Amino acid sequence: MNFYDTRETRPLEARERELMERLPAQIAHARAAAPAFGRLLADVDPDSVTSRTALATLPVTRKSELLEMQKAARPFGGFAAVGWGSACRRVFASPGPLYEPEGARPDYYRLARALFAAGFRAGDLVHNTFSYHFTPAGSMMETAAHALGCTVFPAGVGQTEQQVAAIADLQPNAYVGTPSFLRILLDKADELGVKVSFTKAFVSGEAFPPSLRDAFAA
Repeated sequence: MNFYDTRETRPLEARERELMERLPAQIAHARAAAPAFGRLLADVDPDSVTSRTALATLPVTRKSELLEMQKAARPFGGFAAVGWGSACRRVFASPGPLYEPEGARPDYYRLARALFAAGFRAGDLVHNTFSYHFTPAGSMMETAAHALGCTVFPAGVGQTEQQVAAIADLQPNAYVGTPSFLRILLDKADELGVKVSFTKAFVSGEAFPPSLRDAFAA
C-alpha cells in the first residue's frame, strides 16, 4: 500500500516524541511574533512544555473572546504572526465575523495527506466544488491538490448545468466537495445525458449517510 510519507508508518511512540520535541519552538515563536500570544503566554516557559500534561496548562482563548479581541485590534486581534504581503496569501471571513490569514507555505492546511489517502495523484484534474468566497474551503482543497501535482478546476457551488458542461468538456477524474452536491451533479448529468468522468472523490462538510454512500458505489 502506498503512503503519503513515512510519518504514517512510524510507531506511536516516535510520533508522540516528535510532536513534543517541536512544541517548545512553536510556543516560543508564537510568543515572540504574535502580540496576543505574547501576552497570553508571558508567564510560560516554552522549554517546559514537552508533555500533554504541560500542554493542558496553557491558557485557552474561546471563540467568543477571540471575536472581541479581533474587534479591538483589527484584523486578527494580535494572534497572527504575519501581516499583508507575501507571507499572507489570502484572508478569509468565518461567521462572527472572524478573520483568518492563510500563510504562503505550500499545503498550508495540511490536507494533501487526506487527498492522497483518497487516491488523488499527480496528473489528476480535480473538480473542486467547495466555496471560493469568504470561507477557506475552496482554497484548502486547491492548495492540497496542488501539493500533490494535480490540476484544479475551481468550480465552486451552483450553476449545475454549466458545471456539467465543463465536466463533459474537460473530463476531470476527481471530485472534491460536499456529498450532496456530488449527487446533484450526477442527477443533472443524467438529466442532460452526460457521462460523468469522476473515478475518485473526496467529500466533506456535511453528513454522508450510508444511503448516499451506497448510491455513489452503485
